[in-house]
Amino acid sequence: MHDDSASLTACIPRLRRYARALLGDRAGADDLVQDTMERGWHKLSSWRRGGDMRAWLFGIMHNLHVDQQRQPRLPTVALCDELHSTLSTPGTAGSDRLEVRDMQAALQMLPAEQREVLLLVALEEMSYQEVAAILNIPPGTVMSRLSRARERLRLLMLGQAPVSTLKVVK
Repeated sequence: MHDDSASLTACIPRLRRYARALLGDRAGADDLVQDTMERGWHKLSSWRRGGDMRAWLFGIMHNLHVDQQRQPRLPTVALCDELHSTLSTPGTAGSDRLEVRDMQAALQMLPAEQREVLLLVALEEMSYQEVAAILNIPPGTVMSRLSRARERLRLLMLGQAPVSTLKVVK
């Protein structure tokens, strides 16, 4: 059990980085990580030994995030420090910091399902199969969402995409 708890806590930095980039809100991201760790700790006995604990925890985080999205909440806007430190280099000029801020704002304009896929593939360097398993969607859906996310992000960064997004009615 000690090895499992050590593996669980070793995943915290990556969970935190992903949550902060996903939400764009430090406090909300920290709450999501805490909820993920709590649920992971209580369900540790259901984790398949030898499996990828990181992917298992990202799956828990995804499900918690989906549940939270269903609940009404007040919108918050904050610069994601983790994304900034990931994308910037030491001695970054002011214009580079503005680009990172613009990138964060553009990420928040993406639909949630596109943002999740983009961050898991690009920021967390997960394979399409890992992302598909975490989000419980087919790998082809991962690829199409990633393609749409990259294109929309590119257009947003060029100032060519509409600011508002249409809500998809199911």
